[in-house]
Formats: sequence, structure tokens, C-alpha cells
Amino acid sequence: MTAQSVQRQSRPGRNLKTGLAQSPAELEAAQRLRYRVFSEEYGSDLGAETPGIDADRFDLACDHLLVTDVDTGELVATSRILHQSAAETIDGFYSAEEFDLGALTRLPGTMAELGRTCVHPDYRNGGTISLLWTELASWLLDRKVDYLIGCASISMADGGSRAWRIAQSLQRDHLTGPDCRVIPRRALPHLAFPDHQRREEIPPLIRAYMRLGAKVCGEPCWDPEFRCADMLVLLDVSLMAGRYSRHFLKEKQ
Repeated sequence: MTAQSVQRQSRPGRNLKTGLAQSPAELEAAQRLRYRVFSEEYGSDLGAETPGIDADRFDLACDHLLVTDVDTGELVATSRILHQSAAETIDGFYSAEEFDLGALTRLPGTMAELGRTCVHPDYRNGGTISLLWTELASWLLDRKVDYLIGCASISMADGGSRAWRIAQSLQRDHLTGPDCRVIPRRALPHLAFPDHQRREEIPPLIRAYMRLGAKVCGEPCWDPEFRCADMLVLLDVSLMAGRYSRHFLKEKQ
């Protein structure tokens, strides 16, 4: 793991810091928060080998972004990021298990993958997400990453109608060009529903991706373990860098 960087945010009753996991204990804290959110809260079938921990073969190859409450010591948000060079040592990106990424391999430059992003329910606000994104942007700029990919998940708790409406909305308003389209390995079944014109609210995390300039790369994939539909998202890091570079310069002075 790389050395931890610290940033703080003063909020009423909140003193938060960001950084990268540096120890097995910090990695385990991230895995426990992921289990709490994905399994206990959203009912995902993680097949956890160790009770209360969400872990897979990608974890040790990733850097893990952390947001911690300084006053309590509690981890309140996390995401993991996998650099292209590390992905090559473990047979590829996580999202390659859900999508044929052939079109994206032809993009010039270096790629990284974001995944397993989650926030403690008591800290789901713009401030926490902003801190996580700032740490992410710093990581991407420091490592000269050109493109970021990741799976944006939409719950299928209602059987899939809401997921299809959101997917259609994202494809209508935030679709990549034809040269960046991917193919889902488990296509989401097309559903016939009478209210197909009804607008659905985009989940907050996906809205945050779109505000950074991200686009979706085509049709969704059905993820039965997480009981959701996944959209493959692509972000040109230069768009994100423009929004955050001034903040970095101020923080590092």
C-alpha cells in the first residue's frame, strides 16, 4: 500500500480524514464496512468465507481509499481502486467478469478501475462523498491515469423495472460514443412494463459519477450476487482533474 495522505473537513460534530489503507487492520475495516452495507443493508449474497467480511481475490491487488471519523476512529466510507499494471498480474479487471471490455482496451493511455464504493448510512452526505472523490482524484493524478472505469449498481429489489428505467435514462443522456461500448456477459432481461415513460431518480452515487463527467458504456449487466443491474461507467480523468486540481494545489502547499 502507498503512504497515507491526510485531509480534514470540519463539520458540525464531524472531523473526517482521508487516506489509503496501510495495514491489514485497515483493509479489514474496509471489508467489514462493505459487508455491512452490501449484505446486511442491501441483501447482497456475498458468499463471505469469513462472517462479517466482504473479501475477494482483487482486494490485495487494489489500493483502498478510506474516509475515517477522527473523533471516533470509525471508518465511514471506502472504495477500492485497481491500477492497470496490477490488474495485469491477476488476469484483468473485476468488471471484465461482467462485460466484454474489448473496445476499451484500444483507448490510448493508462486505465484504472474503481469498485466496492460504500458509505456508512450515518455519513451519506455530499461532504463525505466529496472527500472520497478528492482522495480518488489525487490518486489518479499522482499515478498519471488517463481513464477510470467501474460498475455503477442499481438495485433490482422491485424485480428490475426501476433498473431498466434508470438504465434507459442514463443511456439517453450520458452514453459514450460507439467506439467505447461494452457488451454485458449476463444481459439484463428486457421487461415489459406499462409505465416505461416514468422518470426515475438516478441513485446518488451514479449522479456523482455523471457530475464528474462520466458516461455509461452501453447496456446493463445483471449481477445476481449483488442483486442489482450494473452499468459500466467510463471517466476521462482529465475532466475530473480540472475540477479538483486547484483544491490539490491548495492542500499540498
